[in-house]
Amino acid sequence: MAITNHKLTDAEYAQNFSDIHPPLETRDAALVDANRCLFCYDAPCTKSCPTGIDVPKFIQQITTDNLRGSAHTIFSANIMGGGCSRVCPVEKLCEGACVYNLMDEAPISIARLQRYPTEKAIAGGWTLFSRAAPRGRKVAIVGAGPSGLSCAHVLARAGVEVTIYEKESKGGGLMTYGIAAYKVTPEFCSAELDYILSIGGISILYGQELGRDITLDQLRQQYDAIYLAFGVGVARRLDIPGEDLEGVVDAIRFIYDIRANGFSSVPVGDKVAVIGLGMTAIDAATQARRLGAGEVTLIYRRTEAEMPCTEAELDIAKLDGCRILWLTSPKAAIGDNGRLTGLVCSRMRLGEADHSGRRSPVDTGETVILEVDMVIKAAGQVPYTDLVQSAGLDNDKGRIRMGEGGATAIVMPATAAIVMPDSTAAYAPVFAGGDCVNGGKEVVDAVQAGKDAAAAILKYAGIEQPKN
Repeated sequence: MAITNHKLTDAEYAQNFSDIHPPLETRDAALVDANRCLFCYDAPCTKSCPTGIDVPKFIQQITTDNLRGSAHTIFSANIMGGGCSRVCPVEKLCEGACVYNLMDEAPISIARLQRYPTEKAIAGGWTLFSRAAPRGRKVAIVGAGPSGLSCAHVLARAGVEVTIYEKESKGGGLMTYGIAAYKVTPEFCSAELDYILSIGGISILYGQELGRDITLDQLRQQYDAIYLAFGVGVARRLDIPGEDLEGVVDAIRFIYDIRANGFSSVPVGDKVAVIGLGMTAIDAATQARRLGAGEVTLIYRRTEAEMPCTEAELDIAKLDGCRILWLTSPKAAIGDNGRLTGLVCSRMRLGEADHSGRRSPVDTGETVILEVDMVIKAAGQVPYTDLVQSAGLDNDKGRIRMGEGGATAIVMPATAAIVMPDSTAAYAPVFAGGDCVNGGKEVVDAVQAGKDAAAAILKYAGIEQPKN
């Protein structure tokens, strides 16, 4: 069975990849759920948001028809609040913390309410922030993803000139290239990026990759500070026989090609196995089905209790007709004339807990052979080890390790450290944050990392935080 593309009609692609969470189209629709909000004191929804969006406040502003104020409340905390309202796993964040869950009632639809004013602001180009007078400072950011863009927007508001170096031909990072197309469309990603850049003072140089087109030393000589926000995106190898057969692909590339090249251009098998059960695995599996795969099987070496994806994400895969093999691990890919024909899997059982706190899978010795013509590897991502090490950055297996001293930028506000703290030298200090430090979290965590980095850079430069 050959892996082919353009299996469906254009109409079928359009239907399969339409918005999975339709927005609230009318004021009345928004008010129905907004008026359910209890406006909790010390609201758990706000506390559960990594960027600290004041959820009760923006919802109350919706109820009073103050949509500009509502959008400002959201964007002040999260300039990518529009995109995050589409892709955040809200069931384990704000909506999961809603007090209605304790009453056995449906939580407030916070994500859909968040989309309501932010999408109007983006579509209408609402001017909600002003830029301070130029400060005579220049900052370079490596990576135009959520963390880099978040940092850039805060710095630009404070009057700093920002130049972003981006290896791709479009900005947005994970939002543009790494998330299922039915969650966030390329058109929205482009509009959101344009809205962020409309503040002024931010320029993006595309096709510029750190280590290939520009070095860290060069940046340190040209700018007053550097922020590394290039993420993590190298697919982890399975290290099994047959991994290099035709038909074995990695999920990151598979999803990237869908976003970059269009639905009909991406080949998909008839019988597809997806290795892993994180968010990327779910996105790969569901999109394989929506591209026309006849059968899609998710293979996970632990049980449902240990799965990294949320129940809501798993339900999407189930509704799309994907099946799940629990306690199963790939052992070898087999093929004919260099082309994949099957996948040998080991049956597992759970042993003692490992460093992650989850029970470790143990091979039972029993095997099963799946007839497949495509395997999508989604067993996690590994850092850009070669890039990090060649740049001379202290690291832990490719994750940038923060130095001691200084104030700043990554996980906790005012506590993370400058990577190269030689502020008295001719070279600029280097800050880092987001996935290249933590190994990969949610988009909203990357946005907060960018905010923390901006706060650290402004403190280092002696510039006040933007107040608008």
